[in-house]
Amino acid sequence: MPRPLVADRRDRILDATESLTLARGFDAVTVADIATASGIGKGAVYLEFAGKREILDALLRRAVVRTDARVREEIGDDPRLSTAYRATARAVLADPLLTAAFLDDDGVLGQHADAVSDARYRARHLGVIDRVRDLQHRGLVVSTIEPEHLALALSSATIGLLSAARLVGPIGTRELEGAIDAIGTMAAAFETD
Repeated sequence: MPRPLVADRRDRILDATESLTLARGFDAVTVADIATASGIGKGAVYLEFAGKREILDALLRRAVVRTDARVREEIGDDPRLSTAYRATARAVLADPLLTAAFLDDDGVLGQHADAVSDARYRARHLGVIDRVRDLQHRGLVVSTIEPEHLALALSSATIGLLSAARLVGPIGTRELEGAIDAIGTMAAAFETD
């Protein structure tokens, strides 16, 4: 007789993975560790996810959804570009997993960001282009800059922060917050009064 399905199995796996990843780093966590911490059999973990990297992908996507919800709650649906950027910074800093990703805290996420080969960064970048176009259409961003150029500058700055700690040395929460605020200040230069 088959075992009954655990109703919240996926969330339990993700919750356990987040705790373990923040405590030990992604590379040190095994699927067996995740199964034990979530109280779910290892085979059941593989019923939900193809492997460990897919679990982390789902975990990061969940963190992004949480962050997007925080930003919408804070600024609503009609923010200025600089306000949206700064609110996103506060939401990222409020999420331990995303903060770890940006600070590269002792390799919490390992080389995950570098190993992503799907189109997720491209999709987010295209969303920024659409947002800039919309703001230009509503007269909130100057029309003298191509939306693609401004979006690429903002996306590059944000994605660059993911590798900054590895490339320039350790950075802390204060430095990350200041860098994101500085990007928000640069974005404000493209807003109309």
